[in-house]
Parts: sequence; C-alpha cells; structure tokens
Amino acid sequence: MESGLERRVARLEAVEAIRQLAARYALALDMRDLDTLVTLFVDDGRKVFYAPGESGTAGGEALWRRYDVTQRAYSNSQHFIHQHVIDVDDEDHAHGIVYARCEQEIGEDTWTLCASQYWDRYERVDGRWVFAERRGVPWYFTPWQEAPVGARKMRWTDRPHGEADLPGCWPSWQGFWDRGAL
Repeated sequence: MESGLERRVARLEAVEAIRQLAARYALALDMRDLDTLVTLFVDDGRKVFYAPGESGTAGGEALWRRYDVTQRAYSNSQHFIHQHVIDVDDEDHAHGIVYARCEQEIGEDTWTLCASQYWDRYERVDGRWVFAERRGVPWYFTPWQEAPVGARKMRWTDRPHGEADLPGCWPSWQGFWDRGAL
C-alpha cells in the first residue's frame, strides 16, 4: 500500500508530465513534426481532437493527415503555452484547461494573433501521459493590426468574421452578467 507521501509524489509527477505534454504539443506544431505530434495522443479509434466546426479526428494516421492539411495554411507559427490547470482524477486519468496564444504567418504578407484554450482529457498509457481528447476553444483570431474588440472576434483572413466561443461558453459567464452589479 502506498503511503501518503508516495501518492503525493505520484500526483506531482503526473502534473509535471502533463505540463510537458502540452509544451511538447506546441513545440511539435511549430516544428511541423507531425510524427512526434501524433504520438502525443491515444491511437485507439476514439475522436481525440476537436476544433470549432469539426466533428473530431481520431488519433494516428487520421490525425497526422488532419495536421498535414491544417498546418500547411501557416508558413510559420509560434505557440505559447500559459497557465495550465490540471486535475488528476486517478493514477491513469486527468483533465485540464490550458491557455494558449499563437502567432501565425499566412503566406508572406499576413501575420495573425490567436488566443484560445485547450480543454483536455489525459490518460496514462504504458506509463506515459498522452491526450485522450483535446478540444481547441477560441477566444479570438485576428490579423495583428486589428484589435479583437466587439462581438466578432474571429477575424479569419479567408472567410467572414464571426463570434468566438470564449468567454460565452463558460457556464458561469452569463450568470455573472445576468446577476448585475451588487
């Protein structure tokens, strides 16, 4: 039977491994190292990655193909990982939210800024923490010279502007505003 100290150390090791997982994801994207990228996810037929407007992509070869298409839209990118809230559910399962900011170059004349969160589920498989599910939730996407103000913060360069998921998708958000000032 594990002692309290052993459990606490195991939890801290899990949290650090999961933090590294998120950082490795960002690095693999920026390096366009798709082979490494897909190894960060489970590959058992489940849908593991979701983005706005998508029904989800399974791991392995399907995920590799998805990233091969999406990352070719950007000639350069830098993904910055910020605060990371991780809740360890048990020795093999956890969930969390990661804040991210990304700068991306499209072609040779457009620079964009993006802020989002990743809503994640993690699993330990063969002793290694991987993504069981990663859902990208946007805050804004805009060319760098356009401040993301107003309702339509998704300012894609190739389609009509639209509303972002954040902050309105948080269950607490609308209740805060409905309640009014004290």
